[in-house]
Amino acid sequence: MRILCVDDEPLALKMLETSIKKAKPDVDVLAFRKPSELLEEAKKDGCDIAFLDIHMRGMTGVELAKELKGVNPKMNIIFVTGFSEYAGDAMKMHASGYIMKPVSQAKIEEELSDLRFPIVPKENALLRVQCFGNFDVFTPDGEHVHFDRSRSKEIFAYLVHRHGSACSTKEIAAALFEDEPYDKKQQSYIQTLIASMMKGLKAVGADGAVSKSHNALAVNPDVLDCDYYRFAELDGGAVNAYQNEYMSQYYWAEFFFDDY
Repeated sequence: MRILCVDDEPLALKMLETSIKKAKPDVDVLAFRKPSELLEEAKKDGCDIAFLDIHMRGMTGVELAKELKGVNPKMNIIFVTGFSEYAGDAMKMHASGYIMKPVSQAKIEEELSDLRFPIVPKENALLRVQCFGNFDVFTPDGEHVHFDRSRSKEIFAYLVHRHGSACSTKEIAAALFEDEPYDKKQQSYIQTLIASMMKGLKAVGADGAVSKSHNALAVNPDVLDCDYYRFAELDGGAVNAYQNEYMSQYYWAEFFFDDY
């Protein structure tokens, strides 16, 4: 989770930043005195929640909120102000919350407990998955996940691509071996690849990232921190990170983003 906050008054900004950190000590909190700097950061690396002072010189909090909604329509905007007459304008932006100064930890916690767009925490994700550019898989601390066979890694890529939809071994074979017949020999080979894939995931404690049923597999998107999934949720950082390359090493993914 990333939280950005802005106030052009230094003492008010410090109080806001401190209160957020007390309410959420384990998240990234970035504070800005200039609305333009916060906007630039949101465009660059994304933002889940933005605390915006309404009455600022240059760009008001309401104007900034409009720009941020252009970056990510599902961004949670929480307005902060000492002037109650701005409440109407703020609520027209479909804000997630509204805090009257002075800011406190309790007020922050109250607003964070009832967000307009609830955030699925990724702090406990089993894996970090990179789909933009070449496909790759990492543990939460950044270590590469090793797969004994490249085709095993490709099966996991295909399951991630399917975003939680169940895939039969026949579907997987059709994607990876498009022009080859699906006979007993190939079916046995696919099962060997799947076993190798699960071995690689289990080695890093992430075998729970894939659920298995009779002759079908699916990833559990809730335990993956994945740039493609964040893109689908209109996360600003993921949208900006996409440079027209998606799972570049796999031919079956080549035309996936043509309609975006």
